Amino acid sequence: MPRPVNAIDFWRGFALVSIFINHIPGIYFSNFTHARYSLSDSADLFVFLAGWSVRLLVGSGDRLMPTKHVVFRLGGRALQIYAAQVLIAMLAIAMLAAAAMVLANPLLLEWHNAASVFYDPVPTHVGLVLITHQLGYFDILPLYVVLMLLAPVIAVIHRAAPPWVLILSAAVYCITLAVPIRMPTWPVDGQWFFNPLAWQFIFVLGFVLAKDDGLGGFVRRHLVPIRVVGVVILIALFFVQWNSWWHDPTKVPQPRLFFLLDKTYMTPLRLIQFLSLVAVFSIAFPYIDKAVPRLVAFFSLLGRNSLEVFCVGSLLSLAAQITRFVYRGYFGVDLLVVILGVAIMTLTAWLS
Repeated sequence: MPRPVNAIDFWRGFALVSIFINHIPGIYFSNFTHARYSLSDSADLFVFLAGWSVRLLVGSGDRLMPTKHVVFRLGGRALQIYAAQVLIAMLAIAMLAAAAMVLANPLLLEWHNAASVFYDPVPTHVGLVLITHQLGYFDILPLYVVLMLLAPVIAVIHRAAPPWVLILSAAVYCITLAVPIRMPTWPVDGQWFFNPLAWQFIFVLGFVLAKDDGLGGFVRRHLVPIRVVGVVILIALFFVQWNSWWHDPTKVPQPRLFFLLDKTYMTPLRLIQFLSLVAVFSIAFPYIDKAVPRLVAFFSLLGRNSLEVFCVGSLLSLAAQITRFVYRGYFGVDLLVVILGVAIMTLTAWLS
């Protein structure tokens, strides 16, 4: 039997649908995702919930999983995600190649950082296997692989010295932004779209806040004032974003990444806005469940089978991009690709 609906599965399902829509550039329905009005988006939520879920998997108190089981379990999950990444990358390459042949348009071979796959295939295929070469819109799972490889280390440190988990994570995050430390891609020169050394911090925050003691306990005891502060931050940053009241990025002090808005490095402004969202909307799930239980059951179904749904959703997003390229993105086309896409993602979750 599947586990009952819960907030984690619900919000993870919500994130999966949002990512699917937001990975179709220019689609009309992206206007109704929170990324349109927020400094953060569903990628932040997905990684945060991944850290939270690892904490629940590791267990606590009488339900503490043996350390060697934790290492094998999380290592196996990393391998599963890696295999999924290699598979969907190859399928995406085949989709671009097929579209280029059918449409007699070789420019499609250059979409989403795929050009080197076709024009310099030998080193690029090695890069695909090493996940040092990543296609555009197929770059979240490589981050997830690295985080799940780090997860056993995080769990072991947490058992030996719990306070050091967040301290070490924050130190790595700050050093990464201060230097800054790039995660280079190969064979095409560039850097990872999601820098794991920075994004590990939001993963660890999810892990730590899932606890009933330590920082998680402190937040629960002071959740009301934290929510009030969160509302103020969200309103202020919404008006800043809506009116483009941004400072000149060339005039900020060093280290610059501490004062800029950068998704690759999960910079502090983005992180603070996301944590404010979490604080404010953490109260919402019981009311949503009561008001629209079928919607909650739907999102929870997707969230329970997140890896399979994410993989299929990524390929569907690419199929939708190609479809909109052919049919010029009329509203009817946008509506059709969203309905079909969500329906196929739902079928994938049900079959899983």
